[in-house]
Amino acid sequence: MTAETYQFLAAGVLVVHLGWILWVILGVLFTRRRPVLGWLHVVSLFYSILIEVLPWPPCPLTVLEQFLETRAGIVPYHEPFLVHYLDRLVYPDIPVPLLVGCAIAVCLFNLSVYVVRLWQSR
Repeated sequence: MTAETYQFLAAGVLVVHLGWILWVILGVLFTRRRPVLGWLHVVSLFYSILIEVLPWPPCPLTVLEQFLETRAGIVPYHEPFLVHYLDRLVYPDIPVPLLVGCAIAVCLFNLSVYVVRLWQSR
């Protein structure tokens, strides 16, 4: 494959990654009365918290994007996805621990919505 193909694939992974982040943040809005989606979103939230808190496992989308960038001849970033893209674009000069804390807070807020829904259904 050509470098341009790898670059195109890396951009596709970036789009999927952004979609994942939107799913984690906004998924709770689409899960009411959809129990399967609700459970998928809860698992996504827990997985996202683990990815942020633990030094392992690395996010597979980040690993894939870095691999494709390397194959395209682009020097890949080595920090987590949130730090590389969101910190530079949306949250300039915010310490990484604060950015990670905010990501975890969003996940915990979403989980609390599920707890309230479960409580109300009983």
